[in-house]
Amino acid sequence: MTTELATRRLRRIRLVLWGAVAAVLLATGGALMTRSYLLPPTPGGISVEVATIGETDIRSEFTLMDHTGRAVTEADFTGRWQLVFFGFTHCPDICPTTLAYMASVLDLLGPDAERVVPLFITVDPARDTVPVMAEYVAAFHPRLVGLTGTEAQVAEATRNFRTWYERMDDENAPDGYMMAHAGHIYLMRPDGQFETAFQERDQPPEDMAEQVLARIRKDQNR
Repeated sequence: MTTELATRRLRRIRLVLWGAVAAVLLATGGALMTRSYLLPPTPGGISVEVATIGETDIRSEFTLMDHTGRAVTEADFTGRWQLVFFGFTHCPDICPTTLAYMASVLDLLGPDAERVVPLFITVDPARDTVPVMAEYVAAFHPRLVGLTGTEAQVAEATRNFRTWYERMDDENAPDGYMMAHAGHIYLMRPDGQFETAFQERDQPPEDMAEQVLARIRKDQNR
């Protein structure tokens, strides 16, 4: 398959995903999206309580396994900007829309996308094994890196990024549970320090790509 054909195929997949998510949101009145974005952590269950996005101690530090089965840490991505999103493959709304959005941003960055590594870190490692992550990330963008690990490793990563997640029982969901989680996309500098955070709902991908590109070029000119 040529690069052009592969790109067209991925774009078609993204359009299908967006359409499917739109249908779900119309059917549920947007309740699923609201829950994934806004539901705060509560006592009990598997949860990580965090500081407000924007705190200076947000940092890219983790020990996980990528979707090819390779053990990685933040050091493997040193020297490149990181776009980081936490979610899970059984997510019905925020995760597919956000990952499709991130893929569009990468395409809009053009050649400068080589300076950025997009990371999708699961908060559901029990189900999101290496093969599952490999199949899932392939549907969004060829450069998207899926990361999984043990429960402890995932909890440590979320603590370092100051984000949160929680397992919630749901008899209508696959395996009887869902994962509530934040919906931020972190932009981390090449040294692993926090630059800013975005949410897919806040701006079109063209605007986010422009903001990311401005930061990359400003960093180049220092």
